Amino acid sequence: MGVTIRKYTGEDIPVMMDIWNAVVDEGEAFPQADMLSESGAKSFFGSQSYCGVAEDDGKLVGLYILHPNNVGRCAHIANASFAVNSGCRGKGIGEQLVRDCMVQARELGFRILQFNAVVEDNLAAIHLYEKIGFRQIGRVCEGFQAKNGEYKDILLYYSEL
Repeated sequence: MGVTIRKYTGEDIPVMMDIWNAVVDEGEAFPQADMLSESGAKSFFGSQSYCGVAEDDGKLVGLYILHPNNVGRCAHIANASFAVNSGCRGKGIGEQLVRDCMVQARELGFRILQFNAVVEDNLAAIHLYEKIGFRQIGRVCEGFQAKNGEYKDILLYYSEL
């Protein structure tokens, strides 16, 4: 059957929380340092403009969150984060999530999708974003503190929708 991307439902939240928290716990990609609780996850995912999930033969294996990057005169710029179960990485699921995110962002009226904090050694994400056509538009030196305390540069990526 393969991987399908769909809008999340409330029933997905416990698995979404587990996938999200695993990436947070790795301490190498997301800026968050605190794990989501079940009530926190419900609120967090519910506050997004859109959440998509990747399902592989009935099992949730990835997700994305989509929301405005800013307010008012900059509210046409979207921001998103992506998470794939560690055992399912390298199978093209991330690409499916990013491409679906771009479609959903356009449908919601966003004109630009910007990633604010791609850690410089997240080579899989960098390769994927550039493959899809995102352009690197900046670098913040030592803008990310990894779980081990090391500071790493973060890259900003941009694509018109």
